[in-house]
Amino acid sequence: MAFSSNSSGGAMADMNVTPLVDVMLVLLIIFMVTAPPLSYQIQVDLPQKSTVDPPKEKEPPEPIDIHVQAGGTVAWNGSPVPMATLQSQFNVEGARDVQPTINITIDPEAEYETLAKVLARTKNADLKKISFQE
Repeated sequence: MAFSSNSSGGAMADMNVTPLVDVMLVLLIIFMVTAPPLSYQIQVDLPQKSTVDPPKEKEPPEPIDIHVQAGGTVAWNGSPVPMATLQSQFNVEGARDVQPTINITIDPEAEYETLAKVLARTKNADLKKISFQE
């Protein structure tokens, strides 16, 4: 609001409505642009109730313990395994319907290269459940 005094001696107050009109026109344009898409129907395919029982979950297999030992040796559930046959064993486990969890424990003196080879073989066999144990 602006107050000014004119020569007649009384205070004259007039309101500047230009910003108000500008804001209202912007709001009108926004509503005009967004309102038509709201009036169109959108087809949504909702899931329907099924009368078929869901398949029973299979028991997960026993986890496999892999121990990376110092000196580059690897043990599969406690028994030493050559690195060459490790890939074929991982491939067999990866082809199962329900994959087992691979628990990997590492000796503090073990080489990183051996661990990297074991992890590469699990990835090549498409095994998803891998955990590290202390």
